[in-house]
Amino acid sequence: MWALVINPVSGHGKGTTIGTYVAGFLNQHKKSFTIVTGKSSIAMGDHLRTFLEKNPDCEGIIAVGGDGLMHIVLQIAVPYQIPFTIIPAGTGNDFVRTLGWSSESLDAQLSTVTSTKPSSIDLGLVDGEWFGAILSTGFDSIVNEKANTMQWPKGPMKYNAAIAMELPRFKPRHYEITLDDRTISTEAMLIAVANGRSYGGGMLVCPNAEIDDGVFDVMVLHPISKLEFIKVFPQVFAGTHVTHPAVEIVRSKSVRIESTAVAYADGERVGQLPVAAECIHNAGQTWVA
Repeated sequence: MWALVINPVSGHGKGTTIGTYVAGFLNQHKKSFTIVTGKSSIAMGDHLRTFLEKNPDCEGIIAVGGDGLMHIVLQIAVPYQIPFTIIPAGTGNDFVRTLGWSSESLDAQLSTVTSTKPSSIDLGLVDGEWFGAILSTGFDSIVNEKANTMQWPKGPMKYNAAIAMELPRFKPRHYEITLDDRTISTEAMLIAVANGRSYGGGMLVCPNAEIDDGVFDVMVLHPISKLEFIKVFPQVFAGTHVTHPAVEIVRSKSVRIESTAVAYADGERVGQLPVAAECIHNAGQTWVA
């Protein structure tokens, strides 16, 4: 028995369309499954938890949605030690991208999931909350805060619009970053604690991060002028920003960040700093392309 978790509003309706396709695939391949959904993220999480309690022999969770749904699924799948996969149907799909899947490889992903054993991957744990891709604070979190209040534009363009609104008034902040072997005391514009490689719909903030090496890649963007930021920012989509002299990347299993700022993980609000995160080796089970 599989749990097919569908977020019907993912990707402005893509969740429903792709979820229907996945259900057809499972029927065609004679795989037993139950559809789990809900009108809110809390309801979906509650329904999935109830399903797993009633079906302890569940083979795995197939979640159709974006990074938001993935975040919900992680909080349940990891404690239950249930394998999971995310079928990309959101606007960002960064965790799925890290695993090597795309909307174009849907049949290959489903075939792999239903016929092979999953692999173990690392996950981040920040103040008791699991995350798969990136924990961040600084300018991008401020942009996230702004984008979450905007009704227009839709999709990835909302993030770009929020950048244009927030950059003129943004100022770097002082951070205390405690790592395994040292503390970095610095002014910074952005800090990304990366288990996966990308966030924000394909921004390769830590292009060399691996999900099975037992450590985070921690990227610190030291202060630069706003004009320089505008010039460097497009490079993040190719991961070439890492050669800029203001970019520092270190590796650490544990990270504590202190400042007067807000943190986000996988696009979900964690809350005010300080936060403490740890990379938990082999915490999750999923299928990698």
